[in-house]
Formats: sequence, C-alpha cells, structure tokens
Amino acid sequence: MDTAAPAPGATPAVTLPRRAGIGLRHPHVPAFLSRDRPDVAWVEVHSETYLVAGGPRLAALETIRRDYALSCHGVGLSLGSAAGLDADHLANLRQLYDRLRPDQISDHLAWTGTGGAYLNDLLPLPLTAETLDVVTVNIAHAQDVLGRRLLVENPSLYMPLTLPPGVEAIPEPRFLAELVARTGCGLLLDVNNVVVCAHNLGFDAAAYLADFPLEAVGEIHVAGHRREAFAPWVGPDAVAGGVVLIDDHGSRVSDSVWDLLAGVLARTGPLPVLVEWDMDVPPLEVLLEEAAHAQSLLDGVAPHA
Repeated sequence: MDTAAPAPGATPAVTLPRRAGIGLRHPHVPAFLSRDRPDVAWVEVHSETYLVAGGPRLAALETIRRDYALSCHGVGLSLGSAAGLDADHLANLRQLYDRLRPDQISDHLAWTGTGGAYLNDLLPLPLTAETLDVVTVNIAHAQDVLGRRLLVENPSLYMPLTLPPGVEAIPEPRFLAELVARTGCGLLLDVNNVVVCAHNLGFDAAAYLADFPLEAVGEIHVAGHRREAFAPWVGPDAVAGGVVLIDDHGSRVSDSVWDLLAGVLARTGPLPVLVEWDMDVPPLEVLLEEAAHAQSLLDGVAPHA
C-alpha cells in the first residue's frame, strides 16, 4: 500500500532506523550482495541512478533492499522551477518508488534547469515570498504524484544572492518551516551544508540551527568538504580567511561537522544519520568507520518523547 501524501501541517514520522547509514555506491555493491553483508542499519541511493526499466544494477538494488532499510535521495526534481515539475521525471520516480518501496524519499531546495535544459548541479534559490509560493506548489504536486511524503534538504551555498530593491529575503530556517506547514513535507538536515554555508556566507551555524525546525527533520546527512583558496567570483568580504568551503562529499567528515551533529542530536534525540561520500569513493571499510563514529554519537543521546 502506498504511503499517503501528508496533509498540510502534518508532522513527518521518522520512517528509517534511528541509526547510522551510508550512501550505497557502485564499488560497494558486491559487498552488500555477499554472504557476509556489511553491518549497517540502512543505505541510501541517488534516485536518478536507478531510473531504468530493468537490468543488473536495478536487480542488485532490489536484492539489497530485502535486507536493508532504504532511502532514495533525488537530485533532479528541481523544486524551485517556476515552470513546474517535469511530468515524465515524476512518473519515472513514481515507478521506481513503487518498485523499491523505500522507507523515505528526499530531494533538494534548489533548481536544476529550465525550458527543458538541465544542468548537473543544484542551483540556489532566492528565498522570497514569490519563491515560497513556487516551491510550495511544486512540493505539493510532487507528493501527490509520488504518493509519499518528501523530505526537503537545506542547500549548500557559496555566495549571497542579490535581490531587487524592495524584495525581502526570508531567513532559510523560517522558509523551510513554512514549507513544512503548507505542504506537510519533512526536512532533511544536511549538517555539512550548514557548516559550508556558515563559513562561505559569514553566519553563525549554531544560531542558524537554533532557529531550524528540528521537529520536522526525518533524516540527517553528514559528509566531507574541501577547502579552496579565495575564488574571485565570491568576493573577498564574503569568505573568511580567503578560503571557500566546497561541498564535494569527497573526504572524511570534519570535526566541525561532527561537533555540530552532536549538538543537534542532543536536542532531537536519535535520528537517522547518513554518511555521504560521492567523490574519490574510498574502500567500504572507511565508510563503515565513519558510520561507526556517527553511531557512537547516536548512542550517546537519550531518546526523546
């Protein structure tokens, strides 16, 4: 039976194990198909990687799905598109989700293309009242078509957006809280994105999280980022110490992200925490070590009522 799309204002249930999971990447699939399966509570895949009618890749994931809880994380819905969502893409996602029956689905507060042209990136949105209306309509439409609650992830940003005179920006935590209230969606809190944005845009990460609607969070992501010397397209006043942080998911999780995660879990109690690693994918043992660290933080907090 399909999960019904939520009513506006509904509080999302946490449908994954409140434990640490890892992103499942192709080099590690054989280990998950072996007799000695990795000891991890759940896995997450990128939805668009599996938008195929059949074949060995999808068959392998179906086999793994029988033994592990599964989250499907999309990168192509383009929830910020003023022209609305792509009907074919939604239909393909619905077919995939009906086949896999994932415990949770998610996508990003971003846009990825317009006019039938799509970019391999998650592009930022101006957080205004007009944008809020657009994203609200798109999330509601996606949930209706997919028949499932969607979690929406906070973005990683590299420079402030300049708004036209007289147009007021909505603080991101309030923008996300309003999306939850209007659509019944949930939130995916990417702690690494908070650290990246706080550094690049010059705000306090703890203050951001103090205003974040944590009661709507159904999943947390942590990942690595890289440091690069000052980039001229950012501007010298926007980046602390002449260094920009890039959300590349290509290294171990930094101490600053682990510390921020610990603070979040102290307020929320255990939640599903995913370790992402997409660039320079390491041996599975490294990912499992990172997941074990996340699990140690989860084990150190008491469940909340």
